[in-house]
Amino acid sequence: MLSYVFEGLVFQFIDLVIGFVILIKGADFLVNGSSSIAKKNGISNLAIGLTVVAFGTSMPELIVSLLSALNGKNDASFGNVIGSNNFNLLFILGIAGLIYPLVVQRNTVKFEVPLSLLAAGVLFVLVNDSMLWGHASDGISRVDSLILLTFFTGFLFYIYRTMKNTSDLGEGGEIKIYKTGLAVGMVLLGLAMLIGGGTTVVGSATSIAQYFGLSEKLIGLTILAAGTSLPELATSAVAAYRKNTDIAIGNVVGSNIFNIFFILGVTGFINPMPYNTALNFDIYVLLGATVVLMIFMFTLNTRKLDRWEAFMLLAGYIAYTAFLIGMDQGA
Repeated sequence: MLSYVFEGLVFQFIDLVIGFVILIKGADFLVNGSSSIAKKNGISNLAIGLTVVAFGTSMPELIVSLLSALNGKNDASFGNVIGSNNFNLLFILGIAGLIYPLVVQRNTVKFEVPLSLLAAGVLFVLVNDSMLWGHASDGISRVDSLILLTFFTGFLFYIYRTMKNTSDLGEGGEIKIYKTGLAVGMVLLGLAMLIGGGTTVVGSATSIAQYFGLSEKLIGLTILAAGTSLPELATSAVAAYRKNTDIAIGNVVGSNIFNIFFILGVTGFINPMPYNTALNFDIYVLLGATVVLMIFMFTLNTRKLDRWEAFMLLAGYIAYTAFLIGMDQGA
């Protein structure tokens, strides 16, 4: 009997890994196919980067959060977004900064990092209805979602204006153009893989949580958050290794803003979600970590994340994860 249960657990972990691989590869197909179609229709690399690529690389988080919410697993949905942001800020920047100290543009320090702090603050205000406004329940309504999406629209406009006013538009490498039929097929395949991979990930993570007696909240904050952030981890680590430090940190900060304003905005609009105030602790961690990043950027070597500062972020994530597991097991 125990052998049968253990084998079942092993298969659930295998399914989880396969699901993440399908998710990430599906996003890759979607981005490449959509970029090819857009390029063939005369859309600039800059516009493609701001829309197709940005949306495509955030699809794993969106699909997992949306499917979790539609299945009534709201803790996993919120936990995935909040946990991804903490993973991005503490773990990914910690790893990238250890690989190579991160020096960033003035705009990142003056506007984008504070904007990511604002995003976390806006989320806290919108979900804590009973604490702040005396309402009977907490959560994200469709009105709250529209507020988040309005902020997201403003963020896109800010990026467009910022890049438009710089001599380097950051277009990166050339976009590969495929035959129209193949490009359309890649988009459709990518969407199918996102949905299939997302369904597999949510189902496997739920089964694993039940087996170990872990809460949906913990699974969302750890396994789902780390898994859906793998594209950001790969991007920032490679960028740091190649000394493209603006990309390494900009990828993380931009993703954090994107996750809250766009992913929770879309998810909450499609399926309004009640909120578990136990997740407030994790928002406090996100707020605190963002403030610490701002302090690191404004002190000693200005606009630079040194290796020892990156180590502090990484150590903070390890301590935070250990605390979450301990609290969950003690509950």
